[in-house]
Amino acid sequence: MNQKPTLPKGTRDFGPIPMMRRNYIFNTIRTVFELFGYQPIETPAMETLETLTGKYGEEGDKLIFKILNSGDFAGAIKPEIATRLQNDPASSPEISRSLAPKLAEKALRYDLTVPFARFVVQHRDEITFPFKRYQIQPVWRADRPQKGRYREFYQCDVDVIGSDSLLNEAELIRIIDEVFLRLKTRIIIKINNRKILAGMAEVSGYPDRLTDITIALDKLDKIGIEEVKNEWVEKGLSKESFEKIRPVITLSGSNEVRLKAIADFAQSSETGRAGILEITEVFSLLKDSGVSAPIEFDLSLARGLNYYTGAIIEVKSADIAIGSICGGGRYDDLTGIFGMPGVSGVGVSFGADRIYDVLEHSKAFPPMTQTTTQVLFLNFGSPNPSVYNTLADACRKRGIRTEIFPDPSKIKKQMQYADNNHIPIVVMIGENEWALQQAAVKNMNSGTQVSIGLVDLSDHIYQSIL
Repeated sequence: MNQKPTLPKGTRDFGPIPMMRRNYIFNTIRTVFELFGYQPIETPAMETLETLTGKYGEEGDKLIFKILNSGDFAGAIKPEIATRLQNDPASSPEISRSLAPKLAEKALRYDLTVPFARFVVQHRDEITFPFKRYQIQPVWRADRPQKGRYREFYQCDVDVIGSDSLLNEAELIRIIDEVFLRLKTRIIIKINNRKILAGMAEVSGYPDRLTDITIALDKLDKIGIEEVKNEWVEKGLSKESFEKIRPVITLSGSNEVRLKAIADFAQSSETGRAGILEITEVFSLLKDSGVSAPIEFDLSLARGLNYYTGAIIEVKSADIAIGSICGGGRYDDLTGIFGMPGVSGVGVSFGADRIYDVLEHSKAFPPMTQTTTQVLFLNFGSPNPSVYNTLADACRKRGIRTEIFPDPSKIKKQMQYADNNHIPIVVMIGENEWALQQAAVKNMNSGTQVSIGLVDLSDHIYQSIL
């Protein structure tokens, strides 16, 4: 019986056109990263489970893909599980947590930031601070697959670590703006500060419940104010405390109006005041920077990752509702977890898969992302096959991506090949053309056809594709 080929849910194959379009996104992002002086690194697909757990909050930890240890570990611990369950049937969750390391010591990386922090600590003697790095690699999350949300997807991270200057936040926002300008995508940049959220928690009477508060607020755009209130109460926070913050999290108006409102609200919190000063300075640094995308102060922006300590940044498409397409923030002591305290960093991550969906929806991919080949030489079964190679190589030396159809098939079939693969230029050298030392050059997009001498062929094609 033949097995039906399948893929795990939340993963995808990519054919030639999707790959060319993905590479267009990656290359655009990489070019901008390097334009601002960032250097590439890579880390392994897997990290130790200990490295990853406890860094993303309780909800994030549940989404980490664990890698089963080799060997019969399950068989070895089966008697232990049976005995403990028999003595205490209610201990199942605790058993799962305590036995997890025996079953899985490694996990697929959840993001690129925590592995980066681990990298910095391990390689501290080899790098110069401040260290500006970028990383373009896949990550994995055991999430429920849906439109715009996959279990395997690429992140394109850019971070600077070893500096607490707010110039870095401003530079990252300029990078975001430049990337999406080059991708011809309209965006909205949202910004908040974790210290402001901490100040709100203090004023609300729950200084020790910041994580619960941020997780609830982060869902405001998705589920609405009343559902956020319900979740707030379900977490054991009072209705009165929510009503106290409702006016400031729902306030409309300019950035200045909203900043003044939260400044008045959080006046009694030293932490909150520090966050307001930071975000005000970032806006000041960006005032004459030439950033074209709108930048909004959004008090509901929380991004529920535990390691953020300052600025929080998120980017939304202005044309399609698909969730965040880029986001990040400041983390003041992520490396401290690995024994290197006091090293501040800030970074953002571009979600390449969601960006792809936005560009596809907006029809913003350029024609060059439909094919790698620019010129196809048809095969007429010439008595001197090396002619094709000589002429094709002359094109390749000019940087023109060129291929030769391998078989002297029917011309209709060869033209169909060019059409199906979106090849813009076809070169035909039949008996008549060969006798005249000419080639018929057809533009597949316009349908026009001209005759060009063989000695001028590569020059003509080069000028045609400029």
